[in-house]
Amino acid sequence: MATGTEPPQVHKGVHEATRAAIGPRHLRTDRWWLAPALTAAGLLAFIVYSTWRAFANADYYAAPYVSPFYSPCLAENCEPMRSGPNWEIFGSWWGLSPALLILIFPLGFRLTCYYYRKAYYRGFWASPPACAVAEPHKKYSGETRFPLIMQNIHRYFFYAAVPVAGILTYDTVLAFRDEHYEWGHMGLGTLVFLVNIVLIWAYTISCHSCRHIIGGRLRHFSKHPVRYRLWGWVGKLNARHMQLAWASLFSVALADLYVYLVASGAFDDPRLF
Repeated sequence: MATGTEPPQVHKGVHEATRAAIGPRHLRTDRWWLAPALTAAGLLAFIVYSTWRAFANADYYAAPYVSPFYSPCLAENCEPMRSGPNWEIFGSWWGLSPALLILIFPLGFRLTCYYYRKAYYRGFWASPPACAVAEPHKKYSGETRFPLIMQNIHRYFFYAAVPVAGILTYDTVLAFRDEHYEWGHMGLGTLVFLVNIVLIWAYTISCHSCRHIIGGRLRHFSKHPVRYRLWGWVGKLNARHMQLAWASLFSVALADLYVYLVASGAFDDPRLF
């Protein structure tokens, strides 16, 4: 039976001998758990959808649109296309969905992204779940051990993500053709692709690795005025990196969904002109 004289229970995790012995894990009274819960729900929804579409291996082409999940097509078992790159690098031995050959690069870029790290660390691992809320884990090794040390290859995934964004730009240009591959067409899908590629480039360029490549390790900005100007522009985008990450995640899923609905016959692509 409690007498009111027992010492407060000190939780493990970030609480150590050198820290104040505060019993509660936090003193916040707001709904601090709502943000990580919504983050986890959003990321989980995209994971489920993208996994389904990646393994579906169907309804990813509706002339002149090709799903961003399947472009460029690198296997011989790709659906015949005249829109977007179709390089049969892997030949006929690849029997799985061709999306699995290309999605590893943009997904690897996002998984190792600095913002997404914070998002899924908080949303799934509660590390920590919110500001001023104690870490529930007994130990914290950061990204110094496997598998989290693999996060350090983010800059290399950036080099792979740039060509993928370039190919999706090419796909967007080809979206100005009609189903007979004649130029001068603009459908609702064309607008979807335009919005998507703008957001993809904005997210890619606003990446911390891009900012470092442009202006990192410069001792004197005055000696590199062009790089300094570019660094400033990227820095402004970088301030919106979180918003661009979510917007581009939604737009690429929407572009794939649109192609799927048109290819499966759910509706015809409305022609604007």
